Amino acid sequence: MLSHLDMLLRISAGAGLGGVIGYERDKHRRPVGLRTHLIVSMTSATFMVVSSQFAYFQQFGTQGESLVEVDGSRIAASVVTGIGFLAGGAILRTGATVQGLTTAAGLWLVTAIGLSAGAGMYLEASFVTMLGIIALTFLRRFEDKNDTLVRRKVSLVLSAGTGIQQVTSLLQKLGVAVLDIEYERHFSGERNTTIALDAQIPAVVTPDKLVEGLEQTEGIVSVHVRNV
Repeated sequence: MLSHLDMLLRISAGAGLGGVIGYERDKHRRPVGLRTHLIVSMTSATFMVVSSQFAYFQQFGTQGESLVEVDGSRIAASVVTGIGFLAGGAILRTGATVQGLTTAAGLWLVTAIGLSAGAGMYLEASFVTMLGIIALTFLRRFEDKNDTLVRRKVSLVLSAGTGIQQVTSLLQKLGVAVLDIEYERHFSGERNTTIALDAQIPAVVTPDKLVEGLEQTEGIVSVHVRNV
């Protein structure tokens, strides 16, 4: 039977190592960041500690006076299954674009780290954490990703007579690259044109700055900016 101090140490190790992965995700502005990864890893470590030690805290007391037959792997196996639902919530699909797969894999990773730490396998947990950081940080250089750019969906309503070229020219001046464009024109009433732009925007250009820049163009009735 482990002492309470040993159990708390295992849980703390799981929380700390999971927080390392979460900090990397938070640094790259991912929706699931430091706190979520830390909590998932800490919870996994707690479940693992409970899985291996709960038999000693049953009705027979904490001294192990009677033998109890338990399957210590059942709780850990349930954790691995349950994390799939949480990771699935981190995956987003917009059209043909799927985002959040790496974040979901990161949650699965910190679950394994937490279970390892909860089992007292500190060396293995630390080694997996190091490999996770290498995969998430250094291997990004081999992928076509640029953290200085963000994807946003920009919806505009143009009054009659306002050309789309005017809008795209202004966006180019702001450093915005238009990846795709959809538009809808109304032939009755005010004859407005609705444009939906899939844009790649420099991170320094906040939504407020983007809206202020678009206000310089006459004929724009409304602007709606949202993350992709």
